[in-house]
Amino acid sequence: MDLHGLFPISGNIEPSVLASFPINTRLACGNAIRRETALDSISELALFQAIVESGGISRAAVALRSSPAAVSRRLRQLETRLGVCLANRSTRRFNLTDEGLLLYERAVAILESVRDVESEVSSRGTVARGLLRVSAPSDLGRRRLSTLLAQFARLHPGLEITLFLSDAGVENMLDGCDVVLRFGLPGDEGMVARKVASSEMLLVAAPSYLDRHGAPATPEALSAHNCLRLFRRNRVRGTWRFMQEEGLSDVEVTGALASADGAMLREWALAGEGISCEAAWDVEEDVASGRLVRLLPSHPMQRIDLYVVFAPGNPVPPRIRLLVDFLIHEFGDELQRLKGARS
Repeated sequence: MDLHGLFPISGNIEPSVLASFPINTRLACGNAIRRETALDSISELALFQAIVESGGISRAAVALRSSPAAVSRRLRQLETRLGVCLANRSTRRFNLTDEGLLLYERAVAILESVRDVESEVSSRGTVARGLLRVSAPSDLGRRRLSTLLAQFARLHPGLEITLFLSDAGVENMLDGCDVVLRFGLPGDEGMVARKVASSEMLLVAAPSYLDRHGAPATPEALSAHNCLRLFRRNRVRGTWRFMQEEGLSDVEVTGALASADGAMLREWALAGEGISCEAAWDVEEDVASGRLVRLLPSHPMQRIDLYVVFAPGNPVPPRIRLLVDFLIHEFGDELQRLKGARS
């Protein structure tokens, strides 16, 4: 029996009317009411989110293609149902109460989950939609990732990507982001980490620096040079690690310049200020053009691994899963191209 043909399902059927129906009809009616009530709740959350993010009822009405009176009425109905005031409002101001702020924060999370489920079901995991927040180291983000994310956005028109660049070292792993690219495995074992690429680390310096100071003949000779060092988690990284036949060997280096911005170390190296330790993909073009010279090629350094990190989920939202697969593929192709250019 089509209950929608009998009456509009609103969740407000009189008990006396419902009791007059046969038992099977009453059960079906109750299930329909619960489903409709759940859908109404999601609709109310979406309405409330639109009001808050628009800055008030009038602007929300424009965004929703409705009237201020209709939006205001639905907001009052929501407040009545919850038994709380969600916002203090006047003709000029719309300020959330504590209850309103709590509802808004939960609504954003709930609606994002709903969108993920809809995307997963409707597209069977082949289309990325919604917001995607990505964090990456500064130099990697500017020189490699920015182009790849723009390409990924073109492949998925329903996606909105925000890129955050930071060299501070991410310990609160996601910190508001969906995906974090970082060098080395995360300390948080609760996160999912997939290796995107692995790169050689190269010691490089500009010809102008080598003309003034000469080139080190051994890793130990680096102690006599101005080494450009990275600043991470409130300390300067003064240890460079080499791979020897008997295992890893650490060499302590010093220098006048250090920075938390990896791109700055490369700029200083190009300016002839010292010797820098760089990922191959960051300086490959500089070495090929002669702007930088590779040092100690017979003393390989420990490789650096790039990981993409995200929160576990079942299923993982398509926008995250597809981006991870895309990055692994694209970085893999780029590394093969670099190897081919050197051979």
